[in-house]
Amino acid sequence: MAAAAPPRFPASYQASRSGAARPSLRMAAAASPGWWQRRNSYPAVSMSAVPPPGPLTFDNHKVDMLLDSVKWDSKGLAVAIAQNVDTGAILMQGFANKEALAKTISTRKATFFSRSRSSLWIKGETSMNFINVHDIFLDCDRDSIIYLGKPDGPTCHTGAETCYYTSVYDALQGSETTHERLVTTTLYSLENTISRRQEETVTEGSKPSWTKKLLLDTQLLCSKIREEAGELIQTLLDNEDKSRAASEMADLLYHAMVLLRVKGVKMEEVFEILRKRFSQSGIEEKSSRNKY
Repeated sequence: MAAAAPPRFPASYQASRSGAARPSLRMAAAASPGWWQRRNSYPAVSMSAVPPPGPLTFDNHKVDMLLDSVKWDSKGLAVAIAQNVDTGAILMQGFANKEALAKTISTRKATFFSRSRSSLWIKGETSMNFINVHDIFLDCDRDSIIYLGKPDGPTCHTGAETCYYTSVYDALQGSETTHERLVTTTLYSLENTISRRQEETVTEGSKPSWTKKLLLDTQLLCSKIREEAGELIQTLLDNEDKSRAASEMADLLYHAMVLLRVKGVKMEEVFEILRKRFSQSGIEEKSSRNKY
């Protein structure tokens, strides 16, 4: 017999170490089916000014060898997909030929080949919403390409953040397609759910969600973050199994993300900072921080 569909907004609770009931992470993560979520409700936050990656120079012979290794189709093209380096979101799909890939390698601006115009085009050359390429990947068969980069603005010509906002399941169920729908991973689904909870209006006599209570009560939120951090630490001190550590980390991450929402900080900003630290030692990074 088929399993029953999970409730849309489960109110499940999990027992804490002391035995008292506390909200489950699933309580906040519950959202509409699939990985697509509404993101327009999250106000834009200015990112720190980080210069895009600059042009690179490589040995021409090595570049030619790499270009020749790609399995171009009969028209000399291969699928080229642009992906956000921080969020993992698939931004767009186009085609590239040898010249487009070579130009992307050297300029670090996502460049494609237009089949309709039979010419190269740089994403953003008209809108100025360039995709600044940090790395390029070829698949195992070498017949498709990923441009891993950071977009300067909306990628889609419609103004949507990505070109992928049409859910097949929504369409089959008769829901209207909207630019507010995006393909997002679990973490961003949770972030969007938290943002929607903040916008909820609590009417007189109604009981607010746990997330809404945290958003409205700074002291409660801070105490929960301290509590969850302590319980995560305890899994190490008590040598508890890794499933317990994962559960405590999920609780800590959720509560910390509620705090970020209160502060108006997006997870994308956090990931961008982490990415910039990859090339630094911990000591160098710490010494480079502003002193207050």
